[in-house]
Amino acid sequence: MASWIDYWPQLGQPLSARAMAAASIGGGHVHDWMCEMVAVSAATDRPLPVRASATASPFDGGQTIAVLEMDLGLPWAGTAGDEPIVIGDLPVDRGGMVLGDAVALDSWTGDGHPSTDGLADVIYWGGYAKAAHLQFGGELITRRGSQVRGWLDVPLDHAAELADALNAWEGDEQGRGIMVAVDEHTDFHRFNRASWTHPLRVGAIEVVGCPVVGINWDSGDHAMRHRGERRFGQVYPVTLQCGPKGGTMMRWTIPSYVPSQERTG
Repeated sequence: MASWIDYWPQLGQPLSARAMAAASIGGGHVHDWMCEMVAVSAATDRPLPVRASATASPFDGGQTIAVLEMDLGLPWAGTAGDEPIVIGDLPVDRGGMVLGDAVALDSWTGDGHPSTDGLADVIYWGGYAKAAHLQFGGELITRRGSQVRGWLDVPLDHAAELADALNAWEGDEQGRGIMVAVDEHTDFHRFNRASWTHPLRVGAIEVVGCPVVGINWDSGDHAMRHRGERRFGQVYPVTLQCGPKGGTMMRWTIPSYVPSQERTG
């Protein structure tokens, strides 16, 4: 769960130590406070293919992930009948999900961490954005199907100056202005930014030299299908199973959306 990766050390052992313990017994689910993960062993001498199948969201009809699969690069050593082995379940984190090497994720910088490269992104939007652009400029940025204005990869001091000026600007005589966001460069922001233009909101980044895949969800889709997460039983099974070529595959399956009686009635 992307929201809480950098909280693991504050709760005791680091993420990698807990992941290794779970992987040593064939894989399993680890849960501490708001932090959750599923950990398994995987080959270390090759890239690990990640595949997804999608379904239409009940929120807006857009495509959203239904099944996520990872080829672990290891031979299948499961049941004789090749029956899937359930190793846990996970909710859909509103802040996104991450697939990656556990040791690399020990270095993950989450939301609220200072910029790791001294840079930030500044964006603005709203009903007066066109007027603000005439005064301040800023490139057109496509983000999650919509367009905003702003500047990417700006030194922190300059980003703060831009944000102050934009926040102080008034678009009309009633003092109404625009919405402004400053996102310092952390791993959490970088994986979000990498997913801005992907149809399934997927983005890949590197964390201490290791590739990491991040997956975001549309806020409306999350509210309709996954809201409440584990507290409300919104969790989905993670299994190990035999792949088409006899290898071990990890699969996370999100069942089809079933409207409640209140919604249908």
